[in-house]
Amino acid sequence: MTTILDKAIAKIRALPAEDQDVLGAVILALADEELSRIGELDDETRAAVREGLDQARRGETVPEEDIAALWQRLGL
Repeated sequence: MTTILDKAIAKIRALPAEDQDVLGAVILALADEELSRIGELDDETRAAVREGLDQARRGETVPEEDIAALWQRLGL
């Protein structure tokens, strides 16, 4: 398991059971959708995904406050 996934799961485990179930369902849905779409990515999208992964590895992440504000704007 990657470090970032491990950290995410650790944070999710600290949440109430209902929130854990919601996030677990989201992760499963994203994983299922992404696995089925791998062959559909064009070169530009693949490059963008690789760059995003490289940024995450370098620790260049969005501050938690910005993520919380996004979830709030989306009503999640």
